[in-house]
Amino acid sequence: MEKPSFKIEASDAKSMGQSTGLTLTQLLPTIVKSAQPLARVPISKFHVAAVGVGISGRIFVGVNVEFPGLPFHHTIHAEQFLLTNLFQNKETQLQYLAVSAAPCGHCRQFLQEIRGASDIPLLITPESEFTSLSKFLSHPFGPHDLLPKHVPLLLEPHNNDLSFLDTGSNTGSNGYNNNDNTNQSSISKLKVAALEAANESHAPYSESPSGVALLDSRGNVYKGSYMESAAYNPSLGPVQAAIVGFIAGAGDNAAEYGELVEAVLVEKDDAVVKQESTARLLLSSIAPQCGFNTFLCISNNKKSN
Repeated sequence: MEKPSFKIEASDAKSMGQSTGLTLTQLLPTIVKSAQPLARVPISKFHVAAVGVGISGRIFVGVNVEFPGLPFHHTIHAEQFLLTNLFQNKETQLQYLAVSAAPCGHCRQFLQEIRGASDIPLLITPESEFTSLSKFLSHPFGPHDLLPKHVPLLLEPHNNDLSFLDTGSNTGSNGYNNNDNTNQSSISKLKVAALEAANESHAPYSESPSGVALLDSRGNVYKGSYMESAAYNPSLGPVQAAIVGFIAGAGDNAAEYGELVEAVLVEKDDAVVKQESTARLLLSSIAPQCGFNTFLCISNNKKSN
């Protein structure tokens, strides 16, 4: 099978099944194997792929991504990549999951942010039988321990009701930009995208939603939302989520980090979890020429008080 893209439309998945004589669930392990080379693992050299089916019938791919020279907690795990890919494509449910290796504890915990996670059918290739995630995390700690049942979980629609603190640019002490040739219209576009990502952010534990928007040299914008885990450490930062969009958006063409030319972070003025320093660190390491600006926002609920 040829190297797949990070998203396979439902009609294409159906055609793939018909041409190979495989059912959808039988098709997943073949995609896992062909997706492993898409992993970016300059440190471990251990290629992991995770493939999932959304409620729409589309198939999504996730891979692990490592960043040389940075602490390991910046790494994007394959399952995190997959859920981010689903999230960015407005999928609200994961129906099946197939992985190239048993999910590590970090990923088992991150998967708990999906409603009904324990019942998700899970296949570890090259096995042929699906099991459930509860087999690998039999006594889970998750959102049900910390949140009311009505609070939306990961993959479910969020609206954090945020707006910019003021109409001006929060640069200087609140922002940073290392590009003297900044295109203000591009930054304005990125501000809008980053605010959208912050409003979609899953941050029910810290109540510190944030979003990042990245611009590449071809004018494409990729946004990423901060996504928290009930266990805190497996949380995925907004810049990592935006990088998922950047890698997945390249399709069959390998996206090089040097193509990133501008970045905007939007986060709350009074956030107890601040993203600016760690986001700047990651981007300065992989794309040192990329401009960076931070803009502050505020909850409209707080404004009205």
